[in-house]
Amino acid sequence: MQSRTRIILGVDAGTTSVKTVAFDLDGRIASVSRSSVHVHRADDGSAEADMAAIWNAATSTIAAVVDEIGDAEIVALGVTGQGDGAWLVEADGRPAAPAALWLDGRAHARLDDWLDDGRAAAVHAATGSPLFAGALPILLDELLSADPALRDRIATQLNCKDWLRFKLTGRRATDPSEASRTYLDTATGAYSDELFVALGHESIRDHLPEVLDPQSIAGTVEPRVAAALGLPEGLPVVVGMVDTAAAGVGLGVLDDGRGYAILGTTGLVGINHASRAEVRSDSSIVLATGRGAQVLESMAPMTGTPNLDWVRATLGLGDEDWVVVEKQAVAVPPGSGGVLYLPYGAPSGERAPFFAPDASASWLGMSVTTTAAQLLRSVYEGLAFSLRESAEALGIEGPLLVCGGGSESDLLCAILADVTARDIVRQDEPEVGARGVAMIAMAAVALADDLRDAAQRLRPSTTTFRPDPLRVALYEEAYTLFITTRDALRPHWPGLRQLREHAGSAASSGSPIH
Repeated sequence: MQSRTRIILGVDAGTTSVKTVAFDLDGRIASVSRSSVHVHRADDGSAEADMAAIWNAATSTIAAVVDEIGDAEIVALGVTGQGDGAWLVEADGRPAAPAALWLDGRAHARLDDWLDDGRAAAVHAATGSPLFAGALPILLDELLSADPALRDRIATQLNCKDWLRFKLTGRRATDPSEASRTYLDTATGAYSDELFVALGHESIRDHLPEVLDPQSIAGTVEPRVAAALGLPEGLPVVVGMVDTAAAGVGLGVLDDGRGYAILGTTGLVGINHASRAEVRSDSSIVLATGRGAQVLESMAPMTGTPNLDWVRATLGLGDEDWVVVEKQAVAVPPGSGGVLYLPYGAPSGERAPFFAPDASASWLGMSVTTTAAQLLRSVYEGLAFSLRESAEALGIEGPLLVCGGGSESDLLCAILADVTARDIVRQDEPEVGARGVAMIAMAAVALADDLRDAAQRLRPSTTTFRPDPLRVALYEEAYTLFITTRDALRPHWPGLRQLREHAGSAASSGSPIH
């Protein structure tokens, strides 16, 4: 009798969608299900998500995949997801409030105070990462200031993937990569008592989950959940990692000195180091990987694919398929007719490779002859320039492995190869974060010798984009102008943000404009 196909499930809860992916033990994708989730934005800079809706999206995708794979044997489950923000849970397991996401900008004004009084420096000293408005310590202060009663409702802070794993298993826990963005000392691997004191957050300590090895089993799926979703009883669920770190695992980037990039809702360029002592930049985000003293040093510019979504809508192409939209950009010669795009459109500003909470997006070099297609292509080029700046700051050498939704664009990968003058290597199959936690799960349940063996077994084929010498020369000139004009505008960003806020206030008040 033929044995049943063994399957590992990887759940990846991103900012705008939740995906469940079924991998067989040779790394082939047996089934994928996606469900969109809504980000609620408001004029005050808030960016929130309904935690119950995210759980419902996860359960619907898990159930859909289970149904599609039929009688295959599911042997393990791993969860990853977006990081940062505040995901607050009550003692009875209900959300204490909507999840405030990593791109929430409500604490923007508070950040200035923390920078002035040393609290931001204390966060940096402990975690190794600079503070930004969407990080838990400062965001929590903002939320509690607006709603003091929230303090009494909070039992545990659980990041996105921790929330889903808690709903699956009933266990409240996190891993070093997530804890690195809260109060973890990334040099020691333990929560920093000094940081709690410096921030006046001693009471918060009791609301933080235990930190577990990413490759350990957090628990098994609760019987009622297993029955509802069609999962086997006793299915082990691994601790997992935040999506940016899980993607590195999914790309097979485990060794020290290896680097990769994520072209997603935010950009990310990362490199592994043997210890925090090797971190190169004060602008980097530092994540403990849970693999000994190793840390992932990354720069996560806010210059991600929302810039492309915005320009598509702004140019009246929102109803067009991306394949159709991209053909217009492909038809434009490199250099976009001399137009440069500064891709700093996130409401919370920029955080890498420089810190500028007032950063704003703009087009430069336009004239009345500039076409919509040139504006479109310039956004692709602006994203590539931003990623190059981060890769150079981290000292990454050689080919760059890429993943994320933006990497599905052949145009963006080709431009990135020309802008960075290096090979860009893209996996031929998507869902790299889900693949990463599937690799972690495979090692955790001893279906592979170790994580390195699991990464080898589940790794798919790749496509390489190679730079063209003529385009490299053109983009070198454009990149120089990108940096110099950007830096010339930086002193004016605070004034531009203030103007934008004043204009927004005038519009919301209903006052006549003369």
